[in-house]
Amino acid sequence: MNTLKWLGSLASLVGVAVADFPAAAQQPNKPNIVVILMDNLGYGELGVYGGGILRGAPTPRIDALAGEGTRLLNFNVEAQCTPSRSALLTGRFAIRSGTYEVPIGGVPDGLTLWEITTAELLSAQGYATGMWGKWHLGSSEARMPTKQGFDEWYGIPRTYDEAMWPSLDQTKSMWPSVGNQHGWDAKVVHPEHIYEARKGEKPRQVAVLDVDRRRTMDAEIASRAVEFIKRNASAGKPFYAYVPFSLVHMPTLPNLEFAGRTGNGDWADCLAEMDYRTGQILDAIKQAGVENDTLVIFTSDNGPEATHPWEGDNGPWRGTYFTAMEGSLRTPFIIRWPGKVPAGRVSNEIVHIVDLFTTLARVGGAEIPDDRPIDGVDQLDFLLGKQEASNREGFPAYVADRLSAVKWRNWKVHLIWQENVYAPPQKLPLPKIINLLADRKEERDVAAYNSWVADPAVRIVGELEASFKKYPPIKLGTPDPYTPPQPAAR
Repeated sequence: MNTLKWLGSLASLVGVAVADFPAAAQQPNKPNIVVILMDNLGYGELGVYGGGILRGAPTPRIDALAGEGTRLLNFNVEAQCTPSRSALLTGRFAIRSGTYEVPIGGVPDGLTLWEITTAELLSAQGYATGMWGKWHLGSSEARMPTKQGFDEWYGIPRTYDEAMWPSLDQTKSMWPSVGNQHGWDAKVVHPEHIYEARKGEKPRQVAVLDVDRRRTMDAEIASRAVEFIKRNASAGKPFYAYVPFSLVHMPTLPNLEFAGRTGNGDWADCLAEMDYRTGQILDAIKQAGVENDTLVIFTSDNGPEATHPWEGDNGPWRGTYFTAMEGSLRTPFIIRWPGKVPAGRVSNEIVHIVDLFTTLARVGGAEIPDDRPIDGVDQLDFLLGKQEASNREGFPAYVADRLSAVKWRNWKVHLIWQENVYAPPQKLPLPKIINLLADRKEERDVAAYNSWVADPAVRIVGELEASFKKYPPIKLGTPDPYTPPQPAAR
């Protein structure tokens, strides 16, 4: 890589900054943890983030959740679905794990079994662990969620746009060259299946994912998550429920129970359904009598959809997923833990999705692995309101395997320019520097009189590149078993 030379020799490389994490705080009563992850929910969709009725449907349950907890304005994710989910569950930037882009087939995809997930850490602490929805971290049965720490799973191994494949296997269509002679054929490419699995058992195919089943996925996800919460709460067992809903990923289609409910089209109907499904999870927690003992997180894996007619809303920011624009990196984030997380608090401090791994490990009393670089930092004291500042000042922003930008405080240094998923990435002759407080649309390059910002950006990149030398990233398509090379001497 020559990124450092490109940025300029404004700072010297430093050694790898693998954080020295304090011993995990053991808690007498382990709290339950529920992570609700929406799919491609843009910053501007929820009422509490400036959307709601402006997008055709109010979101009262999610807005109320924000009032009961803390809302972040600067929560950042990776640029694609697979990288964000990998970062969430491992605490490692996806560039380290060979999961830096959405898989397209032909090679082993997903996490190697060497990676350690939040589910594995919490399972070892006595938690019941369950997941319902899109995995996107391994489509072979050997790499499905029940091989990565989850006791149970119901969902799909890949993604929801594949629901449209079966609808192309027909001869009467408004589109040319579509049908069983020219369109998708199950004999050529296998369809996406919905799976049900339990730890220690062979995953079972339940049905083919088609448009009809895609419409019912969120109802199925919610009902199974609700049953899991009630079952484990009744047994007095701490639980970790990872609930990656399908909405609002393309094709953005509501359950038929919600179709036409708002009168404002499918997208608004989907917002209404999304709010309702979230409410089902929250109601289950309350009805089980564990509301005060349950930490709830609501967030999204990516910025908004970009494909017509399912375009999402990025709020005040610019860009879509698959870019390093703020509209891609910033997503909604709400956290509630009654009596512990301050209610009604709003913060613009930087938090990254990798931080959830480290923070939730501490909540559950688990130790952080010390045999690999962990990029997540412990944000628990910040989220509990014990400190005003986040424990993170910045991060490198990759799009696939391209280091595209660096964020530091309220500044952004762009190395590669790409405004939306369909625009070609353009390597810049000189980095662009953006002041995000003054320029939310990232329209004005102020590098000429703010070149000093390159210094902290170089440090972030330098620490990362030094860590790559000591701990080489896992290559995309690496099969199991994976054994990491011995770390190089300092």
